[in-house]
Amino acid sequence: MKILVCISKAPDTTAKIAFTDGDTKFDESGVQFIVNPYDEWYALVRGLELKEANGGSVTVLNVGGADSDPVIRKALAIGADDAVRIDAETTDALYVAKQITNYAKEQGYDMILAGKETIDYNGSQVAGMVAELMDAPYVSLSSKLDMNGNTATIEREIEGGVEVIEVNTPFVLSAAKGMSEARIPNMRGIMAARSKPLTVVPASEGSNSTVVKGFTLPAAKSGCKLVDSAEELVDLLHNEAKAI
Repeated sequence: MKILVCISKAPDTTAKIAFTDGDTKFDESGVQFIVNPYDEWYALVRGLELKEANGGSVTVLNVGGADSDPVIRKALAIGADDAVRIDAETTDALYVAKQITNYAKEQGYDMILAGKETIDYNGSQVAGMVAELMDAPYVSLSSKLDMNGNTATIEREIEGGVEVIEVNTPFVLSAAKGMSEARIPNMRGIMAARSKPLTVVPASEGSNSTVVKGFTLPAAKSGCKLVDSAEELVDLLHNEAKAI
């Protein structure tokens, strides 16, 4: 079983968010980056579990610059067999999807896994675009994945219940909560990651389809108002907040 897991770097959740270049670009100065948690905890770990149960290999793929190498090494330390970095700037979801597709089409993967979204942009676009470009089945927001030969049984939560889907390989899947439990790399994995192959390939031709016009931060939260009685609370909720 040949598994490709798409990973991206994301700012640590404690990072201070700021913008530069006229509020058109995220300011990465002093920001600590991590593997996007949805890619790591759910897509990567489930891919490793399937490899351990059925044999095969897990390759992680990142589209980005050399500054992505530390987070790629983290994925290798968790257990991925090898890694590929497509050397390109990631400013547009469709461009990223095309880069992944152009590489993956030549490799014959049985499945392509990714987290349901990144924690910085929350776009949830790339995996679906990859599936379309590869003309492959796509299952989004999956919470369970089991394999029986070349057939996958996938569960995803829907309004009021759970949907169970069967699909044959190859397919593309975005993973959500419930798919697996996070793994912490041990010292052996960290040491092994230093010698695992990380192949850098040039970006294929293409251009961005969208342009960021600007970012804005949320409005500052107002101060907390303390009340001394239930009557005063009800009055504020009714007359000021218009909540009741």
